Amino acid sequence: MESVFVFDHPLIQHKISLLRDKNTNTKEFRELVSEIAMLMGYEVTRNMPLKEVEIETPIGIAKTNIISGKKLGIVPILRAGLGMVDGMLRLLPMAKVGHIGLYRDPETLEPVEYYCKLPVDVEEREIVVLDPMLATGGSASAAIQFIKNRGVQNIKLMCLIAAKAGIERIRKDHPDVEIYCAAVDEVLNDHAYIVPGLGDAGDRLFGTK
Repeated sequence: MESVFVFDHPLIQHKISLLRDKNTNTKEFRELVSEIAMLMGYEVTRNMPLKEVEIETPIGIAKTNIISGKKLGIVPILRAGLGMVDGMLRLLPMAKVGHIGLYRDPETLEPVEYYCKLPVDVEEREIVVLDPMLATGGSASAAIQFIKNRGVQNIKLMCLIAAKAGIERIRKDHPDVEIYCAAVDEVLNDHAYIVPGLGDAGDRLFGTK
């Protein structure tokens, strides 16, 4: 699928398997989410622009490359997306972090933004939206739109497990947004949980189950 990248790296696949296991405890689950996010971030940042600079080494002058222009911004969708932030920051300590919170209106069932705090120069940055589970795609699509409304033009979505329905929703609503995930599951159950998935990522991250 164009614009959808599914990671097949053995380390990521191994850690996703441990993440799915119902016997993985909260501490281990949190560590795995962070580790997988860092490993995925390596590939998500592959196309960051570079510029050539001269560096003086202990031996001489080297012409080498550094990241050019504005750095990344990462925006977790509250609350489960928070679990992916530390892994990304270990890889990209220069990144700025925004936050976006959504809830579903009980009458209209539409996502409503209740919190959004983004870097002041967000429109100049490439933004990576973090959400462990892409189920129906409704919340992620709304979050992306809210971020676009602030003037952001370059957005990527990074999740751990995606349902096909969620992928199709994002591709339909935001064909310009690349999706990065570690696994794609076929279906959703009657409660819109990904099957087989890994359960409620927020509850498993924060021990609230």
